[in-house]
Amino acid sequence: MKKLNFKIEEKECILYTNENKKTEYILIQPVDEHDMQLLDNEVKYISENTDKSFSLAAFKIEDWNSELTPWEMPLLRGKGNFGDGAGKTLEFIKEKLIPNLVKLVNIQENNVKYVLGGYSLAGLFSLWCGYQTDIFAGVVGVSPSVWYKDWIKFVKNNEILAKNVYLSLGDLEEKTKHQVLSKIGDNIREYFEILRNSKDLEKCVLEWNEGNHFRDSDVRIGKGFVWITKNC
Repeated sequence: MKKLNFKIEEKECILYTNENKKTEYILIQPVDEHDMQLLDNEVKYISENTDKSFSLAAFKIEDWNSELTPWEMPLLRGKGNFGDGAGKTLEFIKEKLIPNLVKLVNIQENNVKYVLGGYSLAGLFSLWCGYQTDIFAGVVGVSPSVWYKDWIKFVKNNEILAKNVYLSLGDLEEKTKHQVLSKIGDNIREYFEILRNSKDLEKCVLEWNEGNHFRDSDVRIGKGFVWITKNC
């Protein structure tokens, strides 16, 4: 696949696309510096595990603790707060990133499906976006930060607009002494049950991976994108 580096309003973006095929799925992923180093392997994994034509667009998040979170809560360690910049980041995707991708990717605009996915706080962001807009055919939350304050309250009081949801978690992630992070296992199980009872949701799944939060993030997010391409 062709790899293109470009910027939109000083935000670093990376696009993987096959110019010889019409793209069926545009996979969109907020990333940090570590994620960017793993993107080649992630795209390779997706290519080897789906027969669907896709492009993947990643954009770099500079402030992980404020650009991806929908409302404020105290940081897990030290002083300060997580921010409320998720709305602005979603606005960037809708108004800046996607219009640029339409120009760069070989698509039939009316038939392409947009999928948003991410890891950790980017996973939480992707899930939250699924409640804000119906432009995403599917959302992928891998090791998503569903320990976030009032997340369960939020999803109980709102209907998801995305039609397909992929969730996954490492089986060691809830085995921590940290009071907040230890909630992640119970919260993702409860969240999955809430999704299963959502009236307009077509498909959802919760997969468990071996290891802690930091193991095989590229393969894990790749698995999520593959699942979406096979199920919607």
